[in-house]
Amino acid sequence: MLISNAYAGRGSELYKACIRCHGETGEGKESEKAPQIAGQYNWYLLKALSDFKSGARKNPTMLPYISNLSQLDFEELANYVSQLKVK
Repeated sequence: MLISNAYAGRGSELYKACIRCHGETGEGKESEKAPQIAGQYNWYLLKALSDFKSGARKNPTMLPYISNLSQLDFEELANYVSQLKVK
């Protein structure tokens, strides 16, 4: 279950590990082959993170960054990223 967007918790702190590839505001970086994630629905981001961790979606570059995150971490991260504004 997703927590309210108003309670993104540690999402901004967790997102710092994502900036290298996804950019400061989630705009994505073509050089890293990382898509824009700003403005995505939190449920979509949560599903994608869960699928990457379980192996249902393959992304060996991303796996080291998320493999130690908990379900609550995923929820907080997804809620934070879903609030980023698309540029």
